[in-house]
Amino acid sequence: MAEDFKALTAELASLKAKVSRISDEAELRKLHFKYGYYLDKCLYQEVVDMWSQSPDAFIEFHGGRYRGKEGIHRLFIDRFAGKFVNGRNGPVQGVLLDHAMLQDIIDVNEEGNHAWGRMRTLMSAGNHESIAKDHPRGLAQWWEAGLYKNEYIKEDGVWKPYRYRYFPFWQADFDKGWSHTKPEYVPFPKHCYPEDPLGPDQLVETRNLWPDTKVVPFHYPHPVTGKQVKESDLLAPTLDGDLSKSSAALSIRDPDVPATKL
Repeated sequence: MAEDFKALTAELASLKAKVSRISDEAELRKLHFKYGYYLDKCLYQEVVDMWSQSPDAFIEFHGGRYRGKEGIHRLFIDRFAGKFVNGRNGPVQGVLLDHAMLQDIIDVNEEGNHAWGRMRTLMSAGNHESIAKDHPRGLAQWWEAGLYKNEYIKEDGVWKPYRYRYFPFWQADFDKGWSHTKPEYVPFPKHCYPEDPLGPDQLVETRNLWPDTKVVPFHYPHPVTGKQVKESDLLAPTLDGDLSKSSAALSIRDPDVPATKL
């Protein structure tokens, strides 16, 4: 009888842990989708308010890392709001910035306080002809596709974005398509804050713009073999297969922050 009770208690604890992990994964998917809906309508203050208070928090975007709440505020509110909607928190008539979030994979650690995510985004963006003469970008319409490589932590019982890395895969004018994308469709930052008032706190070399097609490293092992993909297979050499002609592999390692594991 005692052994049966012990086994039942262990099974109950195991089931409780599984349910908790499934619940956390669902909550994290909702968290990222909510982030995407806020971005769609330029609700940048709401995006910033989502973020962890940790000094190690950051968002990595387009060759730059924006650290802590101050850096994240600089990217979303000072830069994006200023660039797209004239400093407003919210949409303006005639500006389209839609981000569809796709193929989400979420993994939570055993302690239930740290998680990793990988998901795609496909963006359609542009300005209507009715505002072309007044908007800094004029008449514009473009495509963009990229991948988010995210980390989340639980603070005071609430899941929050912690470290977001966004890798833009390709960008293209709507009419010309991606076969004719010019180099650095969106220029990478050349200087850090405060030399550049809207710049990142750190320049990073995680560049992967089309026609480069390197693979963003996976946070998870192969579901059958249990192995990680070889680094050489994450590269994108020329058609002749010469790896020496490929640029360096992408990295999601952060030497400034202690590594964490699932």
